[in-house]
Amino acid sequence: MFDTRATRRRTVHRTRRKRGQAGVIAGLTILVLLSLGPYVFMLGTSVKDNLQFATNYWLPSWPLHLENYSTAWQQISPYLLTSLLVAAAAIVGILLLSSVAGFVLARYSFPGRRFLFAMIAALMMVPSISSLIPLFVMMRDFGLLNTYAVLVIPHIAGGVVLGTILMKTFVESIPQSLFDAARTDGAGGVRMFTSIMLPLSMPVIGTVALVTVNGVWNDFFWPLLTITKDQYRTVSVGLLFFHGQTGTAYGPMFAGYMLASLPLLVLFVLLSKHFLAGVQGGLPGSH
Repeated sequence: MFDTRATRRRTVHRTRRKRGQAGVIAGLTILVLLSLGPYVFMLGTSVKDNLQFATNYWLPSWPLHLENYSTAWQQISPYLLTSLLVAAAAIVGILLLSSVAGFVLARYSFPGRRFLFAMIAALMMVPSISSLIPLFVMMRDFGLLNTYAVLVIPHIAGGVVLGTILMKTFVESIPQSLFDAARTDGAGGVRMFTSIMLPLSMPVIGTVALVTVNGVWNDFFWPLLTITKDQYRTVSVGLLFFHGQTGTAYGPMFAGYMLASLPLLVLFVLLSKHFLAGVQGGLPGSH
């Protein structure tokens, strides 16, 4: 009799767990469909001409006009190159500053260390819009408008805050015994930084790089405000002017949006595991 009751309880438990899993799967499926819906629509529209777009708004239609991509590429490739240059420069600057700052804050004791880190963390609470006008005035007074520097410097200044927090928290999770052994062998701070800290911090470095690229790619208002010359426009602002040039040619316009989104999509698919590992490793209490 007891075996029968235990069997029933296990059966009820398995049934409830399967129902819960089915509910979670259904919810995630709906979320994925809602998220991918605009992207699928953009992909389908990018290979249509205006007549196909008017007659088959939601459904795919043939023939596929792949020439829309060549038209879009000719227009937005300079903007993509500018965004890549800005992202590369911002990544180098952020990683140099945040890795050194995180290492020093995590492994060296000096007066005011906790206060300094608290001030860095407090910068996360400051809305970026509040510094927009002072930053614009500074860039104007320094004569940096319509230059690459006006695009790179704000990303470095903003990205170094999050980068330092992630780096410092991650380095603190590295066993102190590794640094003690290296110090016993005569390694100095620079050697420990380059031989121990950097190789072990690759997940966080990848996370910071991916967040920086995403910020550069999606930044719209600041390049629109500070750049008036076409050769310095990033892809987000360049798409706005490309839209004005194509007018009502929806196929090339959506093909341009697709081309602009592909670098981020491919980068995140390739680095998603490292991104999640870096975020989890850089959060307090995740070890």
